[in-house]
Amino acid sequence: MTALRLTPTFLIGGRRSLLLIERNLYVYRRTWIVIFSGFFEPLFYLLGIGFGLGALIGDVPGPGGQEISYQLFVAPALLASASMNGAIMESTFNVFFKLNYQKTYDAILSTPMSVGDVALGEIGWALIRGGLYAIGFLVVMALFGLWVSPWLILAFPAALLVGFAFAAVGMAATSFMRTWQDFDLIQLVILPLFLFSATFYPLETYPETLQWIVRVTPLYQGVDLIRSLTVGAISPVLLVHVAYLSIMGFAGLLVVSRRLDKLLLQ
Repeated sequence: MTALRLTPTFLIGGRRSLLLIERNLYVYRRTWIVIFSGFFEPLFYLLGIGFGLGALIGDVPGPGGQEISYQLFVAPALLASASMNGAIMESTFNVFFKLNYQKTYDAILSTPMSVGDVALGEIGWALIRGGLYAIGFLVVMALFGLWVSPWLILAFPAALLVGFAFAAVGMAATSFMRTWQDFDLIQLVILPLFLFSATFYPLETYPETLQWIVRVTPLYQGVDLIRSLTVGAISPVLLVHVAYLSIMGFAGLLVVSRRLDKLLLQ
């Protein structure tokens, strides 16, 4: 048993996690186009489906039963989906490569940083990347006239909360992966979430049984939270969404810290 194992494990991490974020900034300083490219996917969906299909659909029921344009209905959902996708991509494929091939974390843990610092640092980096997408998408929404309520300002921290929840759970899931083929299971979960979380259609269009299933999925919590803030439909239900995503994020953070402790410090 090494001296490192005699010290308590800090599961949540601390200020040293900022050093890992700084490392990632150095790594991407010459490949910033890779980060910037992720902004275009939700933009293409907004232009192709929101405005293209929206011209045929017209208005749809929004939060609180109010009629809103289809573009305004789809845009907040795409923002939530972009936060989920960005967080999942950063916390799964990239983390798996660093963990199993590049052995980045083995080198990092030879310093005073703990497994909690590693987990918090990687999740923090995923939030920075997702935050850049969120800011850019909110600017696009404003330019297209989809700014109808001052509550839209809170859509940015809401998008970060969605990213935090999925980044933590994604990194926790990655700690159980053994081969690249295992990532097919990630896509098996992400795709139904994207399609059925009231992203493109009101929840009421689904069969009643499916509606109840959708209501308890994590992406729907983010979609309904950001959509309600976008149109100014404020209600106590939003606190439930915030609590759900916060618990999901911290639970994932604890799991990944314990898993890294087992994988790297055994």
